[in-house]
Amino acid sequence: MSVDSSNGRKARKARLVLAVIVVAVAALLVAGGFTAATLMRDDAKEMPQPEARPSASEPAPASPGAGGLMTPDKGKKTELPKPTGHKDGVSTGFPGSPRGGISAVVYFWEEYAWLDDEKAHQQLNAVVSKDSPGFVDKRVSGIRTMREGIGLPPSGGIPADITFTTAVHAARATTVKAPGLPVGDVMQVWLSYDRFATGPKGGRDENPLRGETVDFVVKWQNGAWKFTDEFEALRSFPVAYEPTSPFAWKDGWVQVRHAH
Repeated sequence: MSVDSSNGRKARKARLVLAVIVVAVAALLVAGGFTAATLMRDDAKEMPQPEARPSASEPAPASPGAGGLMTPDKGKKTELPKPTGHKDGVSTGFPGSPRGGISAVVYFWEEYAWLDDEKAHQQLNAVVSKDSPGFVDKRVSGIRTMREGIGLPPSGGIPADITFTTAVHAARATTVKAPGLPVGDVMQVWLSYDRFATGPKGGRDENPLRGETVDFVVKWQNGAWKFTDEFEALRSFPVAYEPTSPFAWKDGWVQVRHAH
């Protein structure tokens, strides 16, 4: 198979995806129809806290009486610590524990303005480590490229009174053994999430995103969990998340819930 042939197929696929997205946006702006799935698809334990934070890969303990092979939906949900503050569009003030790191990532992703470049820039500046100088610009550039690809101006907010809601339902967190840093100071957190839209007249999203995954690496820095791209070579990749999968449980996937 030639490289030209492979590239040709990729180009045709990209044009097809773009065509579908443009049609969806036209429906959004003209007829009030909407869909989260066609607008974006990502490519991509309570523990004691000693001085060195323990590994984040330990799954939550099983629910009492759970029989058979363990799965995420049988295990005890990991309760996310509440943030203690909110600034620049993002929640802040998470503890420096594994659950605190998971919570920081979950809250960020649920609040992230993934289609609004200006708001996303503000959010990212608040949570990204100064040791990753290109992280913010790369993410914002990606949003602007996506906006142009779906027929929107490169900069701006979400059009036509549409709102999006992101709901994270499971996470897989592992310790990243970063050179020169204490064990537990760097974590990679994978999320499994749904995303759906609400239209101008309260219409229902007929094609929401379901079971999408995304991951981030965070490090404990100056009393807060900061997002970083310093350790790309140390990232790991999980088995697919399924709530009834014993393989997902064994791999470290746990369901999460917000503290009330």
